[in-house]
Amino acid sequence: MLRVKIVTVSDHAAHANSFGPAAETYERGRPSYPSEALDWLLPAGHRGPSRQAGTGHRASTPDAGPPTHPLGGADPRPLRGRAPSRRPRVVDLGAGTGKLTRQIAARGLPVTAVDPSAGMLAELRRAVPGVTAVQGTAESIPLPADSADVVLVAQAWHWVDASRAVPAIAGILSPGGRLGLLWNVRDESADWVRRLGEIIGSENRERSTTIGPPFGPSETARFRWTEVLGPERLIDMVASRSRIILLPPDEKAAVLSEVRRLMATHPDLVGRTEYELPYITECTRADLPLD
Repeated sequence: MLRVKIVTVSDHAAHANSFGPAAETYERGRPSYPSEALDWLLPAGHRGPSRQAGTGHRASTPDAGPPTHPLGGADPRPLRGRAPSRRPRVVDLGAGTGKLTRQIAARGLPVTAVDPSAGMLAELRRAVPGVTAVQGTAESIPLPADSADVVLVAQAWHWVDASRAVPAIAGILSPGGRLGLLWNVRDESADWVRRLGEIIGSENRERSTTIGPPFGPSETARFRWTEVLGPERLIDMVASRSRIILLPPDEKAAVLSEVRRLMATHPDLVGRTEYELPYITECTRADLPLD
């Protein structure tokens, strides 16, 4: 069986910058995020609609494992230092094609999208017209001080230099502002998802969620949910992975052929026009002090 090579430090930057040429594939293939996770990351009073069957998602549930914060529902605390009546200003950092951006905007919140890739931002502007979108990185954010109340980093913290990104993010946040991190992680307890991971690279790896000073203590939560997708969207999801994008064309074709073989032979997939792909969304949040 083919196995995609593991990312090493030496090629980390290449992987981080690989998404632009595959922006359309990324937009088609990547999932959005469960509303319950966004409820937990945003301050109280800004809940969104729950997932509804038929939209491509099944409702999420809190993970049964030991949390560092009670799971489920919105944060019971408003952001310190922000008037309760004012809508929090949100920055989607590493926004990509705007998967998270559109969910924030749908809540009526002012949102600015930041991403290093011009190609990804072009796709974002098509998908979320009217949203402010600027080119920049987590280490060098082209926004002024006190221009955000919440910064969210979805599916991207592992690409940043945290030692430089944390002070840069703190520099654009208001006093008492929040940094939230989130990842959609395939749940490989399902056999076919584990087999998929053997082909394209397993999700069972450590993700750094360290934030640290000047932010206060971090809190974490995990939400389980299921995406419903068809065969071609599964192929797009695979093809949008950085490690697949960077493969030589013949190796990429071989990997996608292995995935199609899995779809044609695994008992949970064969003959189906829709698959249920379980995810765990892992979240971390930390707040700045008021002064």
